[in-house]
Amino acid sequence: MTTSTEVRPTTTLPVAEAIQTRRSIRKFVQEPMNQDDLREILRLASLAPTANNVQPTRFAVIQSKDLQQKLQDVSYNQSQVTSAPAVIVVYSDMEDVLANAEQNFPASMGEEQVKTRAEGLRAQFGAQDVAQRGQWALTQANIAFGFLMLAARGKGYDTVPMLGFQPDKVKELLGLPEHVQFAGLLPIGKRDEEGFPHHRHNVDRITTFY
Repeated sequence: MTTSTEVRPTTTLPVAEAIQTRRSIRKFVQEPMNQDDLREILRLASLAPTANNVQPTRFAVIQSKDLQQKLQDVSYNQSQVTSAPAVIVVYSDMEDVLANAEQNFPASMGEEQVKTRAEGLRAQFGAQDVAQRGQWALTQANIAFGFLMLAARGKGYDTVPMLGFQPDKVKELLGLPEHVQFAGLLPIGKRDEEGFPHHRHNVDRITTFY
């Protein structure tokens, strides 16, 4: 078994190959993730576009086996939660965005312009209630969730997107505020199975050209 101090070779796949070779993997090789790879995958996912550059997506990375077991317990006992060396919880937190709105703008704008833009952002979303702006932020986090899966595959790792879990219990387990909304859970690691081959509709079945 590779130890956490050893660096495994990193594989970088072209985007098209990453998409075509991605599978939903539920059984993973039992070895820790390379932490540099993990951070690079998260960095790439953070480059996902968001409207007005609001950036409401947040990541909770769980590598503690004890915590993964507790997470599995509130995820309908799905085995991939503990089989994977890490689980990334992807969620949106619009209240954090508004509380720290100044951080959304580069310092190169200048202090006054940053202050004006931050006030404008708070005014824009202040007219909505917490649930409304939380739902808007979730649409942005969903984009990042897709980027995260492709970034992982591009670096030679595998994932399986999960929506089968108890949101309130996950929030309690991770100490997250009530208002956050989940894009999903993403077990990640090296595959120890091939997964199912793709069966998808062809382009003409799902597309209308105007």
